[in-house]
Amino acid sequence: MAQTEQSLAAFITGLQLADVPPEAQRVVRQVVLAVCGTGIAGAQEDGIEALRGLLLQAGGAPQATLFVYGDKLPAAAAAQFNGTLCRALDICDAMAPGPHFGAALFPAALAAAELTGGCTGSEFMTALVAGLEVGSRFNLTEAQYDGFDPTGIAAIFAATGAAARILKLDAEQTVNALGLAFSRCGGSFQNNVDGSLGVRVVQGWVAQASVHCAQLAQIGITGPANFLTGHYGFAHLYGRGTLDTGNLVAGLGEEWRLHRVIFKKYPSCGVTQGVTELALTLAQDVGLTAADVLHAEVRLPPYAHRLVGHAFQIGANPRVDAQFSAAWCVANAFMRQSSLLQHFTPTQVCDAAVCELASRIRVVADPAMDARGHTAVDLAVSTLDGQTHRRQLDIAPGFPGAALTDAQHLTRFHDCLAYAPLSVPAASNGQLIAALNAIDQLPDARLLAQYLVAG
Repeated sequence: MAQTEQSLAAFITGLQLADVPPEAQRVVRQVVLAVCGTGIAGAQEDGIEALRGLLLQAGGAPQATLFVYGDKLPAAAAAQFNGTLCRALDICDAMAPGPHFGAALFPAALAAAELTGGCTGSEFMTALVAGLEVGSRFNLTEAQYDGFDPTGIAAIFAATGAAARILKLDAEQTVNALGLAFSRCGGSFQNNVDGSLGVRVVQGWVAQASVHCAQLAQIGITGPANFLTGHYGFAHLYGRGTLDTGNLVAGLGEEWRLHRVIFKKYPSCGVTQGVTELALTLAQDVGLTAADVLHAEVRLPPYAHRLVGHAFQIGANPRVDAQFSAAWCVANAFMRQSSLLQHFTPTQVCDAAVCELASRIRVVADPAMDARGHTAVDLAVSTLDGQTHRRQLDIAPGFPGAALTDAQHLTRFHDCLAYAPLSVPAASNGQLIAALNAIDQLPDARLLAQYLVAG
C-alpha cells in the first residue's frame, strides 16, 4: 500500500477537532448553512418528488431521514435523495473549477450518523472537516478534468472520508472505502451544458456511493489499495499523468485547502457570478436598465465559456438552462436589477423580454484571460444613446479574495427560506441556525436531521 493513501487514511481517522483552526471550522459551518438552506428551498424542484417516489417504492430499512419530507429510508438511499435535493438550486458551496462538496458531504455524513446510532456534534464536525479537507486535495485543474464533472471526480472522496470517520472505520478500512470510492468516480459537464437534471442527480449519486463505499469497507469489502498512486490510479486516469501526488498530502493537517471553498452570491453557475456582479454594478453606477441596452459582449476564459458561453436556448429544464447561461444571467440582471431564486423559476426564465435581451448578448471565449483566473470576466454594454460602458472583474464575489460576509451568508439562507415551498419550523424559528453555529456542542448530530423536517 502506498504511503500517500495511508497518509490520507491516517488523517481521516486520527484528526482531532482541537487541532483544527477556528477559521477552518468556520468554513465548514458556512458550508453546512449553505447546504441546509439550499436543501430546504429545493424541496419541490424538478425531479425531486419523482426521485422521492422512486426511492420510497424501493423501500428498505428505515435508517436515515429524508430532508424536509421526513421519510425514513436506507442510509445510502437517504443520502442520495438529500444530496440531489441540496444541489437542486445549484447555490450550495463550490470550489473552482467546479466541484460541489457540501451537498454530498453533509447528507452522507448525517446519513452515516443516523445509521450508526448517532454521534456527538464534536465527532460529526471533525468528520466534516476531515472529509472536506481530503476532498479539496483531490480537486484538479480545468485541463485535468477536461469535461469530467468535478463533483463526480473529487467530491466523492470528501463524502466517503466523512462517512468512514463517522462509521469508525480503522485506517485500513478507510483506505478500502476511498479505493472503492475511486471506482465510482464519474460524471460529465455535458449535463450542465445541456441543462440536464443530471447535474443534481450526479450530486445525489456521489452522496449515495459514499455511504455505500464506507459500509462495504466496514464489512470487509476491499478496494484498490493504490487507488491514487497506482499505475491505473487516480493520478493516471484523472490527473492525466500531471498530478503531483506528493503535493496532494503535503502539509496535511497544517495547510487547510478547504479555505478554497466558494459561496455563490447569486443563484447560478459559479462562472456566472462575476458577470452578474458586473451587470448589477454597472446598472447601479450609471442607472442602466434593460431598455437602455442595445447589445452587449461578455468575454470569458475558454473553460468558463464552454460551460456558460453557448447561445441561450430553453430546453426541458429552464432553471438549469438559465443557471448555465452567461447571456441569460446578464439579461436578467439588467431586466430585474437583481438576481434572486425566484428569477430562475421556469415562468420567469421563459419571459419573452429577458430571452430577447439575452439574444443580443454575445459571449466570447478569450484564451488570454486564463492568466487572470478562473472567474475573470469582461463586460461591454452598448446603449441606445451611442455610449459603450466597460467593466472587468478578476475575482467573483464569494471566491477566495472576495469572500462573503457573515451577513451575506445569513441573507443567502433567509432568501432560501423565503423561497422554500414547505415550511421547516426549526429553520424559521432560528433553532437550526443556532445548532449549525454550535455543531461541535450538539449532544447528538442526529438532531440536525430532525431540524430539517417540515412541520
